[in-house]
Amino acid sequence: MSLLSMAERNETVAVKVGAVLDLSGRVGKMGLSCINMSLSEFYHSHSDYNTRLQFSIRDSHGDVVTSAAEALDLIKNEEVEAIMGPITTMEANFVINLGDKAHVPIVTFSATSPSLTSLQSQYFFQIAQNDSAQVKAISAVIQALGWKEVVPIYVDNSYGEGVIPCLTNVLQQAYVRVPYLSAISLSATDEAIKSELYKLMTMQTRVFVVHMSPRFGFHLLTIASQIGMMEQGYVWILTDGMANWFNSLNSSVMESMEGVLGVRPYIPRTKALDDFKARWKRKFLPDNPTLVDTNLNVYGIWAYDATTALAMAVEKVGTANFVNNTSSNVSDLEKFGISQNGEKLREALSNTRFTGLSGEFNVLGGQLQASTFEIINVVGDGERRVGFWTPHKGLARNFDTKRTSMYSTSKDNLGPIMWPGDTTSVPKGWEIPTNGNKLRVGVPVKDGNGFTEFVKVTYDPSTNSTEVTGFCIDVFKAVLEVLPYALPCEFIPFSLPDGEMKGTTIIANRSTYIDFTLPYTESGVTMVVPVKANKKKNAWAFLKPLTWELWVTTACSFVFIAFVVWVLEHRINNSFRGPPSNQIGTSLWFSFSIMVSAHREKVVSNLGRFVVIVWVFVLLILVQSYTASLSSLLTVDQLRPTITDVNQLIKNRMNVGYLKGSFVHGILKDLGFQDKQLKNYTSVEECNEFFTKGSVNGGIAAAFDEVPYVKHFLGTYCSKYAMVEPRFKTGGFGFVFPKGSPLVADISRAILNVTQGDKMRTIENAWFKDISCQEYSTEISSNNSLGLESFWGLFLIAGTASLLALIIFATTFLYQHRHIWFGHDPNTSMWRRIGILVGIFDQRDLNCRTFKKSEMRNKSETSSLHHGSGAIETFPSTQCPPSPSSQTESNSPFHGDQGMFSPDNGDADPYGYAAHSKDTEMTLMQPANNCNMNSQST
Repeated sequence: MSLLSMAERNETVAVKVGAVLDLSGRVGKMGLSCINMSLSEFYHSHSDYNTRLQFSIRDSHGDVVTSAAEALDLIKNEEVEAIMGPITTMEANFVINLGDKAHVPIVTFSATSPSLTSLQSQYFFQIAQNDSAQVKAISAVIQALGWKEVVPIYVDNSYGEGVIPCLTNVLQQAYVRVPYLSAISLSATDEAIKSELYKLMTMQTRVFVVHMSPRFGFHLLTIASQIGMMEQGYVWILTDGMANWFNSLNSSVMESMEGVLGVRPYIPRTKALDDFKARWKRKFLPDNPTLVDTNLNVYGIWAYDATTALAMAVEKVGTANFVNNTSSNVSDLEKFGISQNGEKLREALSNTRFTGLSGEFNVLGGQLQASTFEIINVVGDGERRVGFWTPHKGLARNFDTKRTSMYSTSKDNLGPIMWPGDTTSVPKGWEIPTNGNKLRVGVPVKDGNGFTEFVKVTYDPSTNSTEVTGFCIDVFKAVLEVLPYALPCEFIPFSLPDGEMKGTTIIANRSTYIDFTLPYTESGVTMVVPVKANKKKNAWAFLKPLTWELWVTTACSFVFIAFVVWVLEHRINNSFRGPPSNQIGTSLWFSFSIMVSAHREKVVSNLGRFVVIVWVFVLLILVQSYTASLSSLLTVDQLRPTITDVNQLIKNRMNVGYLKGSFVHGILKDLGFQDKQLKNYTSVEECNEFFTKGSVNGGIAAAFDEVPYVKHFLGTYCSKYAMVEPRFKTGGFGFVFPKGSPLVADISRAILNVTQGDKMRTIENAWFKDISCQEYSTEISSNNSLGLESFWGLFLIAGTASLLALIIFATTFLYQHRHIWFGHDPNTSMWRRIGILVGIFDQRDLNCRTFKKSEMRNKSETSSLHHGSGAIETFPSTQCPPSPSSQTESNSPFHGDQGMFSPDNGDADPYGYAAHSKDTEMTLMQPANNCNMNSQST
């Protein structure tokens, strides 16, 4: 069959190409129609091309052997350069091997199974979306809607089996369980199909992913609808092999599938595509009058683009004669020739890029690159798009190529969906099996009568019935009431052969075998010990509020602040002058007395006031904290635990207790306790008896148990025991389900609703005593002293402020007396200059406002008594003459109303030290007389 006129073949070079199609099926007929239209339209717009594809069409009749034989005939006798088709995966398996052996490219537009790529043929081109590309889109939908179990239903052949490994792997990565694989033979009768579907109805899972050929798959869904599997609660997701044909189904079939979801490749709607659909419809219907319901789908579009790509590749390569073998036996598989142009044509086809009807045409590694998928919902007798999926962005309600958000599997990115049963509520994805069995709930039977408030199993021999009660049972019943659906259950008591009970505490090693819900109790294992009254008063209790580090730091800070204030006030404040002992005592007194506001000395310098303000702020916080801590120690902490450290128990080889059958035994062994130190108990009364005996008499000194049990124990014996550290982390109490159970998520959400409401408090009050009397001692610490870590910021502030004041004072002082360093004889030693500065610092700064006022007052008093300018300062209260230093300060020519500079010295030596003789210096250094009264100067 030739698709080009003889005139065209005479003007151009004809390149032989074969096509193996099932012309009895819709895909084959649609593909042939699109191939013809592609050739006609392509060469019409590329009339300058020197090559023309010449197709030889062979009908495979949907048979694998016929398909292989026709392909072999095309390669051996027709010497084709490439083959389009076959249609199905099973047909393609053998043809691909022939093409690989003869170096003839095999181009398929409808065989989509991932198993074909495993053949690793360099000459196979899958110009169709590989089925493995859609499994991530299916997984994203399942994750978005919160389903945890899925059952795949697939046709039992290479097409169906090819996608299952990819699907199950992706679902497992998303923590979605696949409890069963339903494989149905292509030759199965209606009764066999019904039998398999009835089997699925007896299982819990209600989410099914169907991967079948269109005709067989839609027939299965029709049977499922007849037996009631298209009702409320069921979920059906179809792969693209069936979803691509939604637009070609009659209304009765579509109505029977209402609520079904489908995933298929998304072909952007363009004007070129709309025009082609109209042209194709006008051509296809007259040629195939029996297929009135068939509409163009992605297979025809891929056939059109694949033909265009092959024509472009052939033009790039040119033509050459096919190397033929002399054998003419079409079944001689070992002696047919090798195409000379196969390698070049393969490379050209791999590098072909263009914009086709399906979008950007890009083949990488022989496969059409994954594109966007659309999620379709069957509504009534039609379909509705509810979202998109892209490889990099996940789910999206609208197709937006510029979207930059992260990969999403959110339900919010899907539009409203109509589910089977004409409901918009998302099915929970599982149901109790239709055989009527209730949910069987195992209840541990406790050995003995201890802690029956949590779980208690009572057997009534007269009625041969078992009653289950307790805190845990009431919580479970309350959780079932919160569920959005009814979940009938029955409680089944169980115990181990040795009679011990296994609890439901959430711990790591158990989670590897079973699934836990969220905990409904407080978590952790803690220690409970007896408490004793703090009758023995400690004489040094006033030191306990602060740690020794804080005491030492505070004391050092007092001394440092005293020194800083003395430096800042010594030259301008009489209160900080006098003999050295007086100055030290005054400075320390001032620093300490600020704490109680008992100081009499005034601070006259701005820098000193700044330091004192900061120090007062620090002392205020320290004093208040000390007072609060001391009050707490003397009034609140009337009871204290006998043991506060688990290492003390281990070191002194004291006995400890634990609940019989509890995993706490393993924790105690890991801590280092010996078997002879471990005592098990079965009730709160027995635990109390062990405590009463004491460790020396075969009892226990401490007990380790889970927090709920400990709180119950404390509620029974309110004033005798306390819960202390350490606490070992566990998950708390939870409900146990088989691994992968879909109930876990729903029960966990219901637990949150119960524990966060008033229902939980009501249940607790019904089973446990009020333990409010133990609130003060549930967490007792061995050290309540305030540490330096809580106040180092305050000391940092005070130290920084003090150092800053000292730096400013020193800088100002040195600047004012810079002439000492630069105005004296260069030969004067450094120590001499430092001594001069020290001497100046030790003198009064008569320029200070305080001393000026004092000087004016003294002059006024002296003038009224002596009426002379050369009077010597006297002291009416003593007969002692003034000290030499006092005379120097009062009568020295370097001091007076005009400041510290003598008018006779000049600027060269403003302090007059250069004029001092050695005798004068000696006079200044002489000690004061033996008078017992202190001089006013240093």
